[in-house]
Amino acid sequence: MARPLKQTPTPTKTGPLTPELIGQFVRAKRTQSGLRIDDAADLCGVSVETISKIETAKGGVTTTNLFKVLNGLGLKMQMEPWS
Repeated sequence: MARPLKQTPTPTKTGPLTPELIGQFVRAKRTQSGLRIDDAADLCGVSVETISKIETAKGGVTTTNLFKVLNGLGLKMQMEPWS
């Protein structure tokens, strides 16, 4: 029997977007969707290592793979003009 997946709460964005914050959003969406990391990797067409690097804000992830994960999990980033 599979171990139950603990849902991660959705983070609050209070400042600029950082790799750590992106990772928190990805992990929250994945766990709230009931996806284990290997299932999310299959769904998004990337490796488990890629998802892990994003969630832990490690370097070495291409923007192509980042967008595969964001799109695969139904997340979007929004650009805003600066002042």
